[in-house]
Amino acid sequence: MQHLKSQPQRGVVLIIALIVLVAMTLASLALIRSVDTNSLIAGNLSFQQSAMHSGDIGIETAVAWLSDPGTTETILQTDQADQGYAANGGSVDLAPGAADNLSWDKYWSRYVTTTRGSPPVVLPADASGNTVSYIIDRLCSGAGQKSRSNCVLSPNTVAGTGNSNAANSPQFNALMSVYYRITVRVDGPRNTVSYVQSTVYQ
Repeated sequence: MQHLKSQPQRGVVLIIALIVLVAMTLASLALIRSVDTNSLIAGNLSFQQSAMHSGDIGIETAVAWLSDPGTTETILQTDQADQGYAANGGSVDLAPGAADNLSWDKYWSRYVTTTRGSPPVVLPADASGNTVSYIIDRLCSGAGQKSRSNCVLSPNTVAGTGNSNAANSPQFNALMSVYYRITVRVDGPRNTVSYVQSTVYQ
């Protein structure tokens, strides 16, 4: 009977197993990192969306003050510091734009907190931890009564202007209304900052 001579083990299978194990470990780490990154992005988007929704509260609060019967035309002719209102908000055009490469943060720090005589109104933090601040700018180049020479106004069709001159066209009547620019800043968790701006008239 012939006896087979055993071959010494060379450990090739062990080396292959170790290589596969390292590869699987690296793949697992990459997967975990990818999941963490996706979760972080989703969380940031959620905070950003929450801040945008809170910005609507600032717009609604400002509009409610402008529409309040106690906010008379006389009141709107001068700055109202406690309401973040500037009667000459159209005198300085610092809206963010490509022309001067002005960011929202620069707009807020350069104009809102330094140039304006009326500081922003800061509302209490909401349930999501967002703090809403807003300002109201009357789009006029100076305080006092509104006029076409210094304010951005809607067409005054009561006097027969602003309507079509075509034959048999309807003639609309509308009061001369001034435009207001409302700018809202929302500071939220994780250093989230959002801006909302709206233009209204009354």
